[in-house]
Amino acid sequence: MLAVDMENERLEAPLLRDGGEATEEQRDASNDAVPTSIRWKLYLSHFLSTWQSRLFEFQAVITIAVIFPGSLLQPSIYALIRGLAAVLLAPAAGKYIDQTDRLKVVRLSIGLQRIPVALSCLCLWILLTWPTRSSPITGVLVSALAVMACVEKVSSIMNTIAVERDWVVVIAGQHEPSLQALNSQMRRMDLIAKLLAPLAISFIDAASTRLAVLVTLGMNIVSLFIEYFAIARVYKAVPELQRQHAAPLLQEDMSGSTLSFVAYVKELGDQLISYKRHPMFLPSFSLALLHFTVLSFAGHMVAYLRASSFSTLLIAALRTVSVIVEISATWFAPLAMRNVGPIRAGLWSITWQSMALVGAVGLFHGMGNSGKGKEWWGAFGLIVGVIVSRLGLWGFDLSAQTLIQEEVGGDARGSFSSTEAAFQNLFELLSYAMTIVFSRPEQFGYPATASAVVVLVAAALFALFVRRRRGHLLHVLKCVEKRRHGRDQGRQQGIVRSRWLLLDQMA
Repeated sequence: MLAVDMENERLEAPLLRDGGEATEEQRDASNDAVPTSIRWKLYLSHFLSTWQSRLFEFQAVITIAVIFPGSLLQPSIYALIRGLAAVLLAPAAGKYIDQTDRLKVVRLSIGLQRIPVALSCLCLWILLTWPTRSSPITGVLVSALAVMACVEKVSSIMNTIAVERDWVVVIAGQHEPSLQALNSQMRRMDLIAKLLAPLAISFIDAASTRLAVLVTLGMNIVSLFIEYFAIARVYKAVPELQRQHAAPLLQEDMSGSTLSFVAYVKELGDQLISYKRHPMFLPSFSLALLHFTVLSFAGHMVAYLRASSFSTLLIAALRTVSVIVEISATWFAPLAMRNVGPIRAGLWSITWQSMALVGAVGLFHGMGNSGKGKEWWGAFGLIVGVIVSRLGLWGFDLSAQTLIQEEVGGDARGSFSSTEAAFQNLFELLSYAMTIVFSRPEQFGYPATASAVVVLVAAALFALFVRRRRGHLLHVLKCVEKRRHGRDQGRQQGIVRSRWLLLDQMA
């Protein structure tokens, strides 16, 4: 493969590429070869999908909290069931991606996201307007919400895997700069949606929860048609997407025996074994491990900061700064990959993240245990370290994704990436379990320390991959050999000079 050959050329390059003027051929290779019309249709469909997913995820939880005030049980159960569905059903979605026409997969995923969201909005509206919470209809509607949340979550994963791990690779072809440009722009959109979608619906919800539900419903319906037709235009414009990338799903694969629980568990086991044996297992699993964390501006740390006397306004401002740093990583990471390749860029990024988080947790424990009112400053130091670490996190995310895209074959992208997604959701659930065990604010240091240790484990696994792939982590030995060679050469020159001086004296 051309991508592998390009990477092999990088392996022989020095740690930092020499300066100098780029050739005309290199300048041409750095340009994005994907037509603008195709890129923007792809971006439009992806942004709307990401925006609606973030919007509904946040709006559903806050609406359930309004419906059942004074209790965290219903929102917690809702989030738990949604996460478990992703862990258990994502691998099946991945196999479906590998064995089905690309356009059919993406259109089905769009429909299975938008229809459950619309039905969920109707259920939430009924619950908001229903006069009592103790009637049987409440239990039925809450159960329906949980089922539709599972369908929406798995469909969102299916859409993300199909577009980010398959469509993008095919559209970019063998042109690595185009692949990096598409990855960076789409990740930038993800982060913008992550910041703005919850913020937008929060402002509307502050005015009226019912209005927020109606706005979510209306945007969901409009988004359905735009996504549906935009992605179809991309499909028609790129002939490579229309080629069958794997054996089609056979009718006997849909038989009752295959769909039995035992057969499904066996299939999951086979998929896990295939995932473990793949050369890209270590980068993929390292990336999944990073989801086992409380050191992000999610519910864990926000709840701790509120208990530590941080105002809502200050938390929102710090979260905004964090997202800005994350977005900046989508420019720095491609620059690093262009200069040193995705392997070294990934190693540098996860090392940066590890150092930032280890330093932040050390400062947190040092200041927090010193007493004298310094706990607030310990928490603030932890926040600064978390913000700084986000540059490394998303740099590693983009580097690892580029490696996986280049080296996972088209017939296995869905199953491989869905297994990774299942692990990501599993580790997210374990992080929630960790804060359930250590639920008091004064115990937050334990999950914070565990999160930093997990990042170090992820860094060690990726370093093992780099060592296996390149034969070394750094070019230290080459540098030492070069210095030794220089010293030996200097000694030989000194000996030659001494001999000539001795001959002159003898003459």
